[in-house]
Amino acid sequence: MVQEYVSPVRVHKYPFEMVMAAYERRFPNCPQIPVVLDCSITEDSWSSDDSQRDTTRRCQLNVEAPYLLKKMIGVDYVYFIQKNHLDLKSRFLEIEATNETFATRVGVVEKCKYYVHPENSDWTCFELSALLDVKNFFGLESTVEKIAMKQYAANIAKGKELIESFMMEVHADGIKELTPWTAGDPHNNRELRRIVSRGTEPLSPRPLAETRQQSIPDQFTLDSEYIKRYLGELTTMQESRLLQLRKWIAELQKGKVPSDTTLLRFLRARDFNVEKAREMLSQSLLWRKKHQVDRILSEYETPDVVKQYFPGGWHHHDKDGRPLYILRLGQMDVKGLLKSIGEDGLLKLTLHVCEEGLKLLEEATRSSEHAVQSWCMLVDLDGLNMRHLWRPGVRALLRIIQIVEANYPETMGRVLIVRAPRVFPILWTIVSTFIDENTRSKFLFYGGKDYLQPGGLLDYIPKDLIPDFLGGPCKSFVHEGGLVLKSLYVSGAFTEREGDPLREDSIYRSVSLGKGQVHEVVVLNKDPQSVLTWDFDVLRHDIAFTVFRSEHELHNPVDEVNSGGGADEGRSVLEQKGWREGEHYHRVEPTLLCHDGESIQGSHVMRCSGAYVLQWRCELLDAPPAQLVYFHETLASHHYRGSMSSLQSGASGFSCLSGKSTGSSCPSR
Repeated sequence: MVQEYVSPVRVHKYPFEMVMAAYERRFPNCPQIPVVLDCSITEDSWSSDDSQRDTTRRCQLNVEAPYLLKKMIGVDYVYFIQKNHLDLKSRFLEIEATNETFATRVGVVEKCKYYVHPENSDWTCFELSALLDVKNFFGLESTVEKIAMKQYAANIAKGKELIESFMMEVHADGIKELTPWTAGDPHNNRELRRIVSRGTEPLSPRPLAETRQQSIPDQFTLDSEYIKRYLGELTTMQESRLLQLRKWIAELQKGKVPSDTTLLRFLRARDFNVEKAREMLSQSLLWRKKHQVDRILSEYETPDVVKQYFPGGWHHHDKDGRPLYILRLGQMDVKGLLKSIGEDGLLKLTLHVCEEGLKLLEEATRSSEHAVQSWCMLVDLDGLNMRHLWRPGVRALLRIIQIVEANYPETMGRVLIVRAPRVFPILWTIVSTFIDENTRSKFLFYGGKDYLQPGGLLDYIPKDLIPDFLGGPCKSFVHEGGLVLKSLYVSGAFTEREGDPLREDSIYRSVSLGKGQVHEVVVLNKDPQSVLTWDFDVLRHDIAFTVFRSEHELHNPVDEVNSGGGADEGRSVLEQKGWREGEHYHRVEPTLLCHDGESIQGSHVMRCSGAYVLQWRCELLDAPPAQLVYFHETLASHHYRGSMSSLQSGASGFSCLSGKSTGSSCPSR
């Protein structure tokens, strides 16, 4: 089993040269890291201009393992080889450590780097990653992995403390400032070399070699102080999982990357399983794109019925600084709202509330001294009765709950339910099965006037913010609700249906492709120099995408063809006609293999008239169907004025999962 660990960037608020002077003092051993017994230099050399040093050390480590395990594996110590490359000219130190002991059974590769902070040249950054590959270890693979992870976490925790401790020693020796390596100043450079190596002379001289190229710092790293301030306290493993997901999504995506708080919410929803979180996030980003959810805050117009009868709204904050949302569910006429604005309208209202909540969370985090990652909800059930159990209404609410759970995970920090009547357990039994178990654990229930007793609302909401309708001093502007007038009902506004309530409004089409199936869009072009554009997402399996052109007539220029049944199963409209590529039609964009989770945007200038075919082909083995969600559009030639880059750089919506670019005008991956 292979495990990869990535730490956030640690920032030392000292110049690089001072950090190097402190770093060298950890050798050959130090009491702060008792597991390291000794580090002996086996190779050491400096360039003739004193700018670069290559050092190899053999380090002896004590095995922090149970006594019985030590006896079983027959060792008390393990040995690692550490190779350092210090470049004082470019101001970076790269470290790579690999295990020598049990190298055929366990592979450990730890890479560290110190480099100058990109925004403050007087600060130094440190980042670390580790790869553990337990191949075969006497049946103790899981135990070895746990021990390694424990040691990794301990090293991460002590790293910054070590530099601070050794920096005090450097200052105590009277070294307060070091001048960076400077070409043409050999005296200063030799003194800098002496200090950062503690006077150690190289074992073998080395002539001046070509300057080693500094590796580019990973742009998808996170600062540890940023994590603590804006994301909250995370364990070493959680930090590593967050960085893995962030890098994973960024490699797939060329457009807008979700915020770190969003990534963290989806990780928490899947217990920090990166693969499951990526799958959930990919589905959610696709959903946001299909339904243009990013536009809700700017484009949503509250219907008059909602203004008059919807008993919900934001109300200050709770004691933890969370935004507080009040819903007087007992006064809510679910049937009346559905009959007047429909399920679509109620869902869009809910999504607008959720998007407002995300914005309020950002504002709360900025204005407080800690990360605010979820909101609090106060639900008043006074007035709840059997009319709220109207079956079509309950089913509509359940569908909305499912959509919210799938796309806004871990946003609910606490749910306070007050004045719960006897009928409530019936409704809760129906609804609770559709709510995530972790979310259910955040519900607190109060019957009658229990919410006024110790352990009630005052434990969670400031006394001066308790709403007036619950006996508090704070004026609430949440509407009281009530029955919607039947004269406001809209004929056909609500009919029972299955599936996604927003489906009909989407400009994107969804297609499932099984083994050997082809989906094609035929576009008849009579406007030379017009531009054909596309935007699609691929889920579950790989799909091959190609664009063809034919001067011959195709009879379905606007129909979209899914070849998957009967005698023509798996054949495109071009093949069905017996046409041959190069004679009857031509490939105008090379075939692109699109992978699971990718979003592809591209365009093609249709320089000639004729039929253009967008083709998606699934070649998967026996497995569940691949899912394709796509949109295409033709831009008239008089709207197009030259710059292809403006067409290729577009990324629709929020979710574009792409990361690789090709040289053609076709895909923007």
